[in-house]
Amino acid sequence: MTVHFIGAGPGAADLITVRGRDLIAASPVCLYAGSLVPPELLAWCPPGARLVDTAGLTLDEIVAELVAAHAAGHDVARLCSGDPSVFSAVAEQLRRLDAAGVPYDVTPGVPAFAAAAAALGREFTVPGVAQSVVLTRIAQRATPMPPGEDLATLGASRATMVLHLAVQRIAAVAAELAPVYGPDCPVAVVARASRPDELIVRGTLGTIAAAVEAAGIVRTAVIVVGAALTAEQFPDSHLYSSARCR
Repeated sequence: MTVHFIGAGPGAADLITVRGRDLIAASPVCLYAGSLVPPELLAWCPPGARLVDTAGLTLDEIVAELVAAHAAGHDVARLCSGDPSVFSAVAEQLRRLDAAGVPYDVTPGVPAFAAAAAALGREFTVPGVAQSVVLTRIAQRATPMPPGEDLATLGASRATMVLHLAVQRIAAVAAELAPVYGPDCPVAVVARASRPDELIVRGTLGTIAAAVEAAGIVRTAVIVVGAALTAEQFPDSHLYSSARCR
């Protein structure tokens, strides 16, 4: 028996991987966060599967479900929104499963930042403009940020920055980043990326807070900051250059 941690993607049910879909279909137990994972994915569960919405459960209660399924000899599809590698709370679950001797594997999924880039029709790494992407968040009501991971420090390179779990404090984020990127730096906020009710708000660090407030965006959104959002004059990538192909 194995616990399969599966990246369920950013919201659209058809953005799950084929591997993830097949694991759901083969698992008689499925744990999912009802507030984040599209309910359409549950249609892939086998008939009679035990479905557990983890939105109201504690970590210990979630792990207890996983351990109980293991004891019963049942595979588990543990659905995680986006990709399990970032901001998924998977690390503490894996640590507890290691201690309990329960085997597991991880299937990646489409992350929210990738869905946001697709919605914006932009590449976040543009030649001569930005070749790095910083994925981060702010403390807010979550665990504190480690030393040296404040926004001003992370933004010093002026790389493309993507913030998760931060839209409720968009004004504070913009105020902290404006001295580093400049108040005219382009910003985009993508709410519910890839879903039917997807919403995009564009602006600058000087204007984005008011625009987001006017749009009523308060959750399930990523903030993208950086010159790559509006770059038009940049060199072609070396990847397909005529000099390289000679």
